[in-house]
Amino acid sequence: MLHIENLTKRYGELVAVDDVSLDVQPGKIVGFVGPNGAGKSTTMRSIFGLVAPDAGSIRWNGETVEQNHMRSFGYMPEQRGLYPKMKIAEQVSFFAELKHVPAKQARMQAEALLTSLDLGDRLDDPLEKLSHGNQQRVQLAVSLVNNPELLVLDEPFNGLDPVAVITLQEVLAEQVSAGAGVLFSSHQLDLVERVCDEIVVIVNGQILARGSVRDVRAAGGDRHVTIEVDRPIMPIIDALDPDTVMTSTTESATVRVSGDEELEAVLAKARQAGPIVRFDYDLPSLEERFASIVNASNEEVEVSA
Repeated sequence: MLHIENLTKRYGELVAVDDVSLDVQPGKIVGFVGPNGAGKSTTMRSIFGLVAPDAGSIRWNGETVEQNHMRSFGYMPEQRGLYPKMKIAEQVSFFAELKHVPAKQARMQAEALLTSLDLGDRLDDPLEKLSHGNQQRVQLAVSLVNNPELLVLDEPFNGLDPVAVITLQEVLAEQVSAGAGVLFSSHQLDLVERVCDEIVVIVNGQILARGSVRDVRAAGGDRHVTIEVDRPIMPIIDALDPDTVMTSTTESATVRVSGDEELEAVLAKARQAGPIVRFDYDLPSLEERFASIVNASNEEVEVSA
């Protein structure tokens, strides 16, 4: 298990990471989400000693992370760190050898992995001949080629087409089923919502929310109600607080409610207007909840300033 506790990193007066703690369990995927500059990459780079924290600890199975532990880690940075003119199979096997995988085994694993990522017909092509999305797949292969126990992926879905996204999800699922723990960041919150066991939200260097997808979505207290009737819905909308109406069409509307009493009130108004065709009650999406967390944090910063 990866255990990060009270991690802090400053750059002059800027506090990039402020007392961050999180765990990554074997066989689990943790989504690490936040706006640009929130501290995600700094935290991830600290795991590999690429950033020296000012305080806190990073442990792997109870031991302080050192170079020998990193042989069982895989890291995919947001900025690609590959050799443009080197053949991709040769390149992936080279990185495996750096983690003490024997040369013959490294080559076999590199070719098998690249083939699973739909690059089996490009093994002898130099990286620079590949599209952006295929270069992203090669970077992913580098992070996986040593069969890591821990995967740290910084924006792994960036620049991938829908087919490649599905392929990456399948590869991650295989790694997790084999017992690997995964920490990854992404701005594609719909993907985070689909694949993660746990989510950690970081804003301005601080953890502001964590838990399962459902727990994070539910923590704000709001619920979304979609009403559909068999006649014009404007009389219902006119009877509601306009600030709670999120979207509407001729015969339907989605309304934000903050508790059972408001839900009952909306339902009563809908019934007064006539037969209800549809009445859905759900949590906000992760994207909506994330926006709420970030906006609330920014408002606090403005007030304190």
